[in-house]
Amino acid sequence: MDKSYRETYAEINLSNIKYNVNSIIKKYNDYEYYFGVVKADCYGHFGLDTVKTIIDAGVNYLAVALLEEALEIRKSFKDIPILCLGHIDSTYASICKENNITMTVSSSLYAKEICNIKGLKVHIKVDTGMHRLGVSTSLEFSLICDILKSNVNIEGVYSHIYNSKSIKDTNNQFKKFESIINCNYLNNIKIVHINSSTSLVKYKKLSITNGCRLGIIMYGFTEDKSLKLKSTFSLKSKIVQINILDKGDTLGYDGLYKVTSKTIVGVVSIGYADGIIRKNTGRSVYINNKEYEIIGNICMDMLFIKLGSNVNINDEVIILKDVNHIKKVSRYLNTIPYEVLCSVSKRVKRIYIY
Repeated sequence: MDKSYRETYAEINLSNIKYNVNSIIKKYNDYEYYFGVVKADCYGHFGLDTVKTIIDAGVNYLAVALLEEALEIRKSFKDIPILCLGHIDSTYASICKENNITMTVSSSLYAKEICNIKGLKVHIKVDTGMHRLGVSTSLEFSLICDILKSNVNIEGVYSHIYNSKSIKDTNNQFKKFESIINCNYLNNIKIVHINSSTSLVKYKKLSITNGCRLGIIMYGFTEDKSLKLKSTFSLKSKIVQINILDKGDTLGYDGLYKVTSKTIVGVVSIGYADGIIRKNTGRSVYINNKEYEIIGNICMDMLFIKLGSNVNINDEVIILKDVNHIKKVSRYLNTIPYEVLCSVSKRVKRIYIY
């Protein structure tokens, strides 16, 4: 949203993003290619300024999910390579070639559909256990290479770790990845990558790999405490009205919140259309460094907070404070920080700190 007329916004700290990316690359410095995963509007951080910051910090390849995302970035960044991790209909392969966008190939059937587009750049996706996209046998991997070798540039091959919490599962994936791609074609493939934000910090680099993908780790979320990464995202609004309710009053839609004693209620200009779904009721927000509870049914555009006596109209309300608070909220909602960040909608203005 280019212009906003309300005091609700997400604060994006670009300085901290740059610090984080610098710190990650400095510690995990045995890779040649660092993919900045900027899909879903940089995990809710939005903006080409965020993309530029990530590039300036040392990332030398970008990764997105959709062709639309890649084309939007390409308008402003002409040279950096962009890998599309998701499926692109083969009809649009020529658009990828024209805009220097790297496609993912995940089956021999798909390879046959694009094999005549000379100069197209692709990475082959290997399914090592997630069972989403990718080839799962060395035979099909070799077949794809054979189909594409005449016209298409097979620049890379990659897979995705689905359960980095399990050492057994992850090691099995590593072994399967090595087994599937271990053929003569591998000698001519420039980039090999499997580790991403979580597995990067938990497991040793595979000797056959020279690339890694940085996603949510760029925004401060990691198990590697030695990195001392910084928070990059906060969500803020303001108290727009204060109501004093008496015992017996009800609050909000369906009158589900019953007032049992005199209660001071603050109305905040943010709701589920902004990404604060109704399940957030009962969890805390911050006003003047103190925690206050969201009460009542959250509305589309507003929500209610149970206040103390020292809060005033126009006081700032921090809906999402920092990495630790976002983790806490995600646990409360029985989800993950990725979803919390990506749920903050486009109608919430992003303000950037440089």
